[in-house]
Amino acid sequence: MKRRSFLGAAIAAAAHPLAAQARRPNIVFILADDLGIGDLGCYGQKQIATPNIDKLAAQGTRFTQAYSGATVCAPSRCSLMTGKHQGHATVRGNRSPEIAIQPDEVTIAEVCKMAGYTTGMFGKWGIGGPATLGRPNAQGFDEWFGYPSQVHAHLFYPEHLWHNETEVFLRKNFNGAKGEYAPDTILAKGLEFIDRNRAHSFFLYLPFTVPHTNNELGSQKGDGMEVPDYGSYKDKQWANPEKGFAAMVERLDVAVGSVMAKLAEHNLDRNTLVIFTSDNGSHQEGGHKVDFFDSNGPYKGWKRDLYEGGIHVPMLARWPGHVPEGKVSDQIWAFWDVLPTVAELVGVPAPKGIDGISMANALLGKPQQNHEYLYWEFHERGFDQAVRMDRWKGVKRSANQGRVELYDMPADIGETKDVAAAHPDIVKRMEQIMREARTDSVDFPLKRLTQN
Repeated sequence: MKRRSFLGAAIAAAAHPLAAQARRPNIVFILADDLGIGDLGCYGQKQIATPNIDKLAAQGTRFTQAYSGATVCAPSRCSLMTGKHQGHATVRGNRSPEIAIQPDEVTIAEVCKMAGYTTGMFGKWGIGGPATLGRPNAQGFDEWFGYPSQVHAHLFYPEHLWHNETEVFLRKNFNGAKGEYAPDTILAKGLEFIDRNRAHSFFLYLPFTVPHTNNELGSQKGDGMEVPDYGSYKDKQWANPEKGFAAMVERLDVAVGSVMAKLAEHNLDRNTLVIFTSDNGSHQEGGHKVDFFDSNGPYKGWKRDLYEGGIHVPMLARWPGHVPEGKVSDQIWAFWDVLPTVAELVGVPAPKGIDGISMANALLGKPQQNHEYLYWEFHERGFDQAVRMDRWKGVKRSANQGRVELYDMPADIGETKDVAAAHPDIVKRMEQIMREARTDSVDFPLKRLTQN
């Protein structure tokens, strides 16, 4: 029913001035996997070169207070695609077998389809397997190629990938061989999508799998940073997992450069909104150590934490003539804001019942409406919650007996000093939000929440 009402509203919006334009902006959304905010030169990285991504920052706007949907992969992608924070999202954790988003949920791809866009996804999906109604082709994507599941995406030399409803076998990888590096194949398919659709508006979602580790390989050999070679870092006197991590980030940067070059080849680069971000903070898996490259920058924690290092992510936006060039923005926003932002830009109403608000004004350098608060929850290692409300950040962890820790973010971005005792009124409001911002989930039932 929800989808039907959305479709009716979208059709009624055909006369919207932006929707009526002959050529609205193409949208390319690039999502890195487990990339820390400190892994990019434009956010302070010193040892790994990221010239193409840094160029995006220089030619557009770099956001310094952007947040992922969650602190691990699948729920973050669910929040991105459906515009719901983790208190309302269908997928609230990594799970095997994986949970799928539902048929009545409206995705970014469906929003773009209603505006007449061709939609494509190339990479890691993770929120609905091939046999479910959460699969990409059932959720608004005209074409997709890649990994349907989180676990499958651990493999950089898989024996098969999926193209729409069909398994595609990578025979060069049979019997343990490593003849075809899947991220390269996926990138090539994404570039071909641009070639084929250059004459009309498109939405291209590129959820790359680097620099995620191959978890299985890491547990077996202590090195899960699987690359064909170490690239520019082969002669560094570093442990192999760190050379592999740096090489993965290098390959990610080259992929971004390839996408931008392809857009320029077809004279599309000035009429395309390109957004680059990461699904959560840096990992500390497969032999990689967060401190080696200062992957989390000034922030505390990493993937699987609700401290800033787990959810505070890079966010870059480029659209010449629209998104301000060379600007640094401290606008606070999160993944669930992407869907309504895209809806406004393509001229279609956002679906009802979501948590996001349009950040189109923030992208365009205009005064922006703000959230009262942002909310996260995490269902591994007990039950943790976090709230960002203006200058304040509240974190409730099972490991800390469910007590709310409070941090004054402008004064303490590293979350080093818990000031809860000095601000009982703010703590009380945080506790209220943590109770009221969520509904329970059948697939992710409440494990522990101290009522106050």
